[in-house]
Amino acid sequence: EVGLVESGGGLVQPGGSLRLSCAASGFRFSSYTMRWVRQAPGKGLDWVSSISAGGETTTYTASVKDRFTISRDNTKNTLYLQMNSLKPEDTAVYYCAWGATRGQGTQVTVSS
Repeated sequence: EVGLVESGGGLVQPGGSLRLSCAASGFRFSSYTMRWVRQAPGKGLDWVSSISAGGETTTYTASVKDRFTISRDNTKNTLYLQMNSLKPEDTAVYYCAWGATRGQGTQVTVSS
């Protein structure tokens, strides 16, 4: 059974940082591109970032480029999202995703 478990969210002030983690199980993690997506209050699901299977290629939505860094550790079946210079508009539930499968999400709230 496929499992994606996110952690690391929380409440942070504008300008702060958080590191999200996603523990994957039930599939060959190292063979697949992985994504982070987010859903802000009252809005739809938005793609945030993707990373290729080996980690060589990363892409970001324009609003987070140069602030967020996606990475992965294939020895630990874990996906990461380092988020710096956080803004109130980054407030959302963040999910890691493999194809159409998502975890339960982790809440990130950016507020003073």
